[in-house]
Amino acid sequence: MRCFLRILGLDYGDKRIGVAVCDELGVTAQGLPTLVRKTKKHDLGILAHWIQHYSVQKIVIGYPLRLDDSEGIQCEKVNRFVGLLKKTFSLPVMKWPETLSTREAEEILISSGVRWQKRKEKVDRLAACLILQNYLDYADQSKAGQF
Repeated sequence: MRCFLRILGLDYGDKRIGVAVCDELGVTAQGLPTLVRKTKKHDLGILAHWIQHYSVQKIVIGYPLRLDDSEGIQCEKVNRFVGLLKKTFSLPVMKWPETLSTREAEEILISSGVRWQKRKEKVDRLAACLILQNYLDYADQSKAGQF
């Protein structure tokens, strides 16, 4: 049995943040427009809009562990952003391992025949969808195993 919990998925980057949201049943992730970063105030304002519009109750953010599962400099940046998200929105924020999600998104777009210029526009959104969908699938499997 699924709960009705809207979750926002984020693929954090220095220049852009990919954004996705799940459906009301928590089954599928859909991409939202990529947030082109400007200032903290601007970025948080855009996220606040999506959080309010979709009545988001939880945030899942990609956590870019290295291939050996150690934390690198990008993890430090994500950790700082997670703190800002928690402070600003008072929502639970889940860090989800996402090593190579951007590369996977690029490979999907290439195999779909998407041209380079369009791939650049879509890769962050697709990476956010992959992160959120992986989280949703894991959560669904975990719940199924409990019964």
